[in-house]
Order: sequence, then structure tokens, then C-alpha cells
Amino acid sequence: MPEPTLRSRTIERSPVHYGWVILVVGTLGLMMTTPGQTVGVSVFLDPIIDELGTTRQTVSLMYTLGTLAGALALPFVGRSIDRRGPRLAVGWIAAGLAAACVFMATVSSLPALALGFVLLRGLGQGALGLVSLHVINVWFVSRRGLAVGVTGVGMALATAGFPWLIETWIGAFGWRVAYAGLGALVAATILPLGIAFFRGHPERFGALPDGRAPASAKVRTLPPEPRFTAAEARGTLTFWLLAGAVACISALGTGLIFHHYDLMGARGIDRATATTAFAWLAWVIAMTHLGIGALSDRLDPRVPVVAGLVLQAVALLLAGHVTAVTLPLYGIVIGVTQGVMGNVSGTAFARFFGRAAIGGIKGTAQTLSVAGAAAGPVLLAWGPELLGGYLPTLWALIPVPLALALICAIALRPPQARRHAGSPTRG
Repeated sequence: MPEPTLRSRTIERSPVHYGWVILVVGTLGLMMTTPGQTVGVSVFLDPIIDELGTTRQTVSLMYTLGTLAGALALPFVGRSIDRRGPRLAVGWIAAGLAAACVFMATVSSLPALALGFVLLRGLGQGALGLVSLHVINVWFVSRRGLAVGVTGVGMALATAGFPWLIETWIGAFGWRVAYAGLGALVAATILPLGIAFFRGHPERFGALPDGRAPASAKVRTLPPEPRFTAAEARGTLTFWLLAGAVACISALGTGLIFHHYDLMGARGIDRATATTAFAWLAWVIAMTHLGIGALSDRLDPRVPVVAGLVLQAVALLLAGHVTAVTLPLYGIVIGVTQGVMGNVSGTAFARFFGRAAIGGIKGTAQTLSVAGAAAGPVLLAWGPELLGGYLPTLWALIPVPLALALICAIALRPPQARRHAGSPTRG
């Protein structure tokens, strides 16, 4: 029996197809994950280390443990989104992230800092990103790549703007007020807007995905889609290769960004100059997101995955030899890498496994991605202690993405089980 069609005055009164509203608000949700992303946390790192009188290695370990702990809940969050919908989820997630930012403004000990990292990473990088991408994935199918590509523009604005904003607030008011300000920003934006505008599958509301106008016939045929459960998806090699590639780039990219100022300092680049790399990174991510997004639904999936892994190896190489002159190139390479794999992460799981259980599927993949993000800062914090500096550590890491790129080039294929031609939905 098909589920009854729901009524939504918000959808019915929208002057444009509601999928475009979802895309705008979902992109805002992704932008507001920045307080919990490494690009946001890294700006606070030196002031926190100085005030708490601790070491970079200790804070890196706290960050790693907090990231891992925060990731553990993501499969449950994904299944909850599948069952109860994204509107309820975004409310409690955004409220929690705002509260986590305010809590970070009060930390005065290492245990409190560790708890703050758990909350920031679990709610920011993890849960808010998960629900924001989820709602875009269920409202777009054949145009999903383009839609996720558009989110890259929003993330570029966040990546370029937030470090500058945070650095300005820290300079004017101190790092504690800056963290409280981020909490207020989350509470004033995605919290009310997510509750007001997020909705679940368009078919439940008599609408169609991809910005299409509703058909006049009673029976509306949707584009062919696979239909995997979360357990079935986890039983495929495709899932683990995709999740492994995303986690690898998450780990190594997070490590580079988390220790960005220290890495640049080791190369003789001052803090103000080092900050400019984020602007290059941001806009290149945006352009790459859009370019790959426009092609991803027709592109062999191995191409962006392999390209992203190879470029990650290039970024590691450049990080050990960067100068003030080559800093823009370094930012561009990281930006292309993050843009390519960000689009893969945002589209490939729904493309290969369908929308029916995408929350649970992405929840597991996101857990692995966040776990990778947890490992990166530790690798680049302790590697120099063990190997005698950043340069040998970076050289030791370069073979990892190259080996995974070779495996994906050989073995990554769309899964064949459970693929079917999408049944019609009745209005």
C-alpha cells in the first residue's frame, strides 16, 4: 500500500519548485557546519593551546578522541532521519551545535576541551552535514550531481569567510567570545530555517524530484533508481571502496588543515600570509564542485575518485615544500581535492544505492569519514616527533592515497544487486 500523500502549505505556496528551496536551505545547513569543521576549529587552536598551557600533541589527541566519539552516533542519526524525517532532526542537531559552541566558550580544562570537541565534531561536521546532504539527496535524483555541486559555492563562502570572521572576532574580543558568537550565528540561521523549510521525500507531498513540475496524470513514473537497504549496501565492495576513499582524503586533508598554521610556520610563512590559502582553497572547491557536479551523473565514477586520491598525494608533496610564492598553488590543489571528493561523497552513495535508506547508508559512511578526520591530526602531530619533522612524515603518507587510487581504478564498479526500474508512485 502506498503511503498517503501529505499536505504542506509551505510547499504548496512556494513560488518556485520546492526542490530549489531545499537546495538553498540545505546549502546553508552545510555552511553552518563550519564551527565543527577543521577549517573553523584550526583558527582557535593556537589561542586554546596558549591559554590552557598545553601542547599541540595533547590537543591533537583530544581532537582525535572527540572526533571518534562524536562519529559513533552517526549511523543512529542516519536511521533516525530515515524514519522520522529531516525536519525534526535538523531542529535538535542545530540547537545542539549552537549549545556546543557556547560550551566551548567556557572550557578551562582538558576534559572540558575533549567534551567540547565531541560535541562540535559529532553535531557539526557529522550530524548537521548528514541531515543537510540527506534532504538534498532525496529532492534530487537525475540532477543530484549539479545540486551537490551548487552546495560547493556555499561551502566556498564558508571556507573563505569563516576563518577571516573568526580571526577578526578573536583579535577584537578573544577566542571565548568568538566561539559564543558562532553559537549565536547557528541559532539565528539554520535552526529556524531548517525547521521551517526542511521536508522529506517529495513523493510524500505529491511532488517530483529534480525541480520537475508535477505531472497531471495520477500515476507518475520516477527515473530508474536502485533500492538498497543499509545492510545490503554495506555488503558490497562498492560501498567500502567509496567510503575508504572519502575517509582517506578526510584524514589527510583534515591533518593538513588542522596543522595548517604550524606547517606554514615551519616553512617560514607568517600567520597572515598562511590565512590567504583558505581563500584559494575555498573558491577552487566551489568551482570544482560545480564542474564535477555537472558531469558526475554521466561520468565513470572511478574518474573523480582516482583523481581525488592522486591529487591528495600531490597536496602532501607540496605541503613539505611550499613557499609564500607557491602557497596559492598549494591551496588550489587542496581545493580541487576537497571539491572532487566532496561531490563524490555527496552524490555517489545515493546514486549507487538509492534514496530509500540513504540516511542509514550515509550515516555509516559518514562515521568512517569522521573517523578518518580524527586520525589525520594525530598522524601529523606525532609523526614529526617519531620521524624527525613534517617532511619525512608527509613523504611516509604519500603512498597511502596512491595505493588506494590504484585499487579503486581496478575494482570500483556500480553494484548490481537490488537494481530495478523504480515503481510508479500514486498521487
